[in-house]
Amino acid sequence: MTAYVLLFRGVGGATQLPTAPLRAALTEAGFGNVATYINSGNAVLASGRPREEILAQVAALCAVRFSFCKDIHVRSRAEWVELVARSPFPAATAAPTSLHAAVLAQDPDPARIAALQAVAENGDELLVLGRVAYLHTPRGFGRSKLAARFDKGLGVPNTARNWNTVLRLLHLVTEAERD
Repeated sequence: MTAYVLLFRGVGGATQLPTAPLRAALTEAGFGNVATYINSGNAVLASGRPREEILAQVAALCAVRFSFCKDIHVRSRAEWVELVARSPFPAATAAPTSLHAAVLAQDPDPARIAALQAVAENGDELLVLGRVAYLHTPRGFGRSKLAARFDKGLGVPNTARNWNTVLRLLHLVTEAERD
């Protein structure tokens, strides 16, 4: 069995995806070692099914059970380990809420990345490695011009998590693959 991280885009505010019912629904659907982390759309599970099948089943389940019809991003444990290891801003981990990793559904246009990098100020940095964008916003994500323009400026479906969440999901997905 392979363990996966599931990232649900846009959870919070008016869009809720309650963790306990989500865990129960994923377990009932036959997934193993299901865990969730905070009410912002994070889950892990283990399955022997192909990724595309997992994504389709989870999307259908969420639409029916929770009226959740937004993007879901799926990464294997190996991909999550690589995401953590490749962080280009290791010093930023000392203030993990200032570092974010955004998983991308497809490769962004290099010109769009350059345009975003051009608006970076006050120490903000953006680097895209494969299908992960790393944002370092030392003065805070909410105060960053780069962060404010990131989603639309990048032009590809994505969802971001702060480094605290990234590391907690690494722990959970590692545990899910061990069992």
